[in-house]
Amino acid sequence: MDKLGAVHILWDYLCLHGEVGPADCIIGFGCYNEDVARRAAELYREGLAPLVMFSGGLGRNTASMWDESEALRFSRIATAEGVPESAIILEDRSTNSGENLLFSKALLAERGLTEPTLIGVHKPYMERRLASAFPIYWPEARVCVTSFYLCFEDYVKGLYRWGRDEDDTVNMLVGDMQRILLYPERGYQIKQEVPDTVMQAYEQLISLGYTKQLIE
Repeated sequence: MDKLGAVHILWDYLCLHGEVGPADCIIGFGCYNEDVARRAAELYREGLAPLVMFSGGLGRNTASMWDESEALRFSRIATAEGVPESAIILEDRSTNSGENLLFSKALLAERGLTEPTLIGVHKPYMERRLASAFPIYWPEARVCVTSFYLCFEDYVKGLYRWGRDEDDTVNMLVGDMQRILLYPERGYQIKQEVPDTVMQAYEQLISLGYTKQLIE
């Protein structure tokens, strides 16, 4: 299996491509990829929810990139894309996915949304991780997960906007795949079925040196 073949296998596994429907709130999860905010705004314009929340302080990738929270940055993009400020909720304290969910849950509970229907928006390859974390941190929610979907090659073409390249994304894919494997044992995500071909692709990329986002 060559590098590109392994990358495509991981990409296709981590992306879920789920269908979205009407919801109480759209939640855009903070990261360096500003297309999350654009996708959330697109869903709002389609009338799928009356509220848009952006969740994120500064995380492991954005702390060295920006001097404002992910949530605030995304809200600025969303308002430029047609979402009124009155429809936006900011959660700007979280620094990881677990905090994203817990802090967002608390803010919606303050509005009486204790068992909400949600649309979660993230990077394409974060869809599976996000979907597998919701049942742990927010089991009361009914959620579908989506992204501003692109194939791997088209995704990489846009990375220059954030000072990143193809290798950065391959390292992220490998790191997220490791978390799919490890986090259920740590109580952070529910267990996912992992086909043999996905494991082989993951191990191949590690053997090629894509280890920068691995955790101990």
